[in-house]
Amino acid sequence: MEQSLRSTLRDWERIGDLHFVDRPVDPRYELGAVLSLRKHGPAQFFRQVKGYDMPVVGNVLNTREKIARGLGLESSELQRACIAALGHGIEPAVVTEGPVQEAVRQGQVDIPALLPVPTWFERERGPYITAGVIVAKDPESGKRNVSIARLRVEGGNRVLAGIAPNHHLSELLRRAQARGHHLEIAVAIGNHPAVLIASQMYVELGHDEYQVAGALLAEPLRLVRCRTVDLEVPAEAEIVLEGTLDPNETLEEGPVSEFPGLYVNYGPGHMGRVSAITRRQDAVFQAILPGYAPEHCLLGGVAIGATTCRALRHLMPNVERVLITDGGMGRLHAIITLHNPQSGQGKRAITLAMGQVNLLKLVIVVDDDIDPEDWTQVEWALATRMRSERDIVIIPGASADRCEPLEENQTVTKVGIVATTRPRDVEPGGRFELARAPHDVLERVRRELDTY
Repeated sequence: MEQSLRSTLRDWERIGDLHFVDRPVDPRYELGAVLSLRKHGPAQFFRQVKGYDMPVVGNVLNTREKIARGLGLESSELQRACIAALGHGIEPAVVTEGPVQEAVRQGQVDIPALLPVPTWFERERGPYITAGVIVAKDPESGKRNVSIARLRVEGGNRVLAGIAPNHHLSELLRRAQARGHHLEIAVAIGNHPAVLIASQMYVELGHDEYQVAGALLAEPLRLVRCRTVDLEVPAEAEIVLEGTLDPNETLEEGPVSEFPGLYVNYGPGHMGRVSAITRRQDAVFQAILPGYAPEHCLLGGVAIGATTCRALRHLMPNVERVLITDGGMGRLHAIITLHNPQSGQGKRAITLAMGQVNLLKLVIVVDDDIDPEDWTQVEWALATRMRSERDIVIIPGASADRCEPLEENQTVTKVGIVATTRPRDVEPGGRFELARAPHDVLERVRRELDTY
C-alpha cells in the first residue's frame, strides 16, 4: 500500500475534505492565521506560498475522525488499533531507493531559501518546522528513537531544537555528550498519518516507533538510508533534513507557543547543522499549526490516550477507554470509562492515570455506558452519579510538568472525579434504574428504526 502523505491528501480530495487555496499566501503569520481560522475544516493546501515554488499543506489531521480515516479505521476503532500496534509492532523494511531521495542537495544548504517554513506567532523569534519527525539512534544501544520536537530555522544550515528535558531525544543528546560527539538526526517532513501517530506514542526508550507505524499500516514501513548520516527515514516522505545536534552549543529560544495557547520561555535550545536535504521532485511541505490548535492537540492526545489505556489495563482489566480531551489541549484532562466498576476502583484509576502521565491534572471516571466524547453524557453522569463529598479527590502540591500554565514551584493541584454507579445503585426498581421501554421492544425498534 502507499505509505505517503499524498495518498492521504488524494483520499481527502476525493471526499471533499481538501481545500485548495489559490491566492498567494505569506508564510510569515498569514498562512498560520488561515489554518487557525479554519481549524476544524478541510485540510488547507496552499498552492502559492510567497517566495517559494513549493506548496504547503496543513490541518490534515485536525479531527479524530480524520486520524482514524487516515489509518483506514472508523473512529470507534482508533484507540483499540493504537493499543494493538503498541504490543504487536512490525519491523520496518529498508529498501534501496525511495521518492524522498529523488532530489538531493548536500554540503552548503540554505534552509530558508529552499523550504517555505511558516512563522507562526508574533512574539516568536523565527519560523518553526512543526511536522518534522525526528529520527535518532541511542549512542549506547544503537536503538532507534522517533519523535517530534520544535525546530526553529536560524538561517543557512542552522536550526535550533526545543526539546523537553524528559523527552527521549534529550536523553540521547546527553548520552552523545558523555561520549564527546554530536548526535546525528534526520527530520522527515510530510508523512503518512501512521508515522505521525507512532512518533507521539509514550513508549519506553528503545521501543522503535517505526514498528508501531508498521502495525498501524498492517505492513512494514519502508525506509531508505540517509546520504550523510547513519539513519533511516520513511522512503515515501516528502522532504528529509539530515544533520547533527550539538549537545554543547545552545541558544536562548525566547518566547514560544505551547499547547495551552500561551507563550512560555523554556530557556536555551540545542543548535544543529543540516548537512543534506533530500526531497521529492514535486515535494509538499507539511505544517502543523502549533499552540492550542486541533491538529497539534489531537496528535498528542490520541497517542497519550492509547498508551495510558494500555498501561492501566495491565493493572485494571476493566478499563475500557481513556480519552484525553480536546478542551484539555490533548494533554491535561482525561475521561476514563470502566466496565462494571467495583468500590474504590474509580479512585484507583485516577491515581494510576496521574502516575502514568504527569501532565494530567483533571481525571473523570465514568461507566462504559457513557460516551466520553459526548460531553452532555459526561455531564449527565456527573449530575446523577457523583456525590461531591464522596467522589471528588483533590491532590494539592502535586508535581507539574514544566508547560503547566498554573504551576507554582513546579507543582499544581490535581483533581479526580468519580461519576460511576455502585452495584446497589442499579437494582431493579431502585432509584438509579434508568427509565426506558422494555428491553425487547427497545431492541426491536432500534433494528427497525429506519422503517418508522
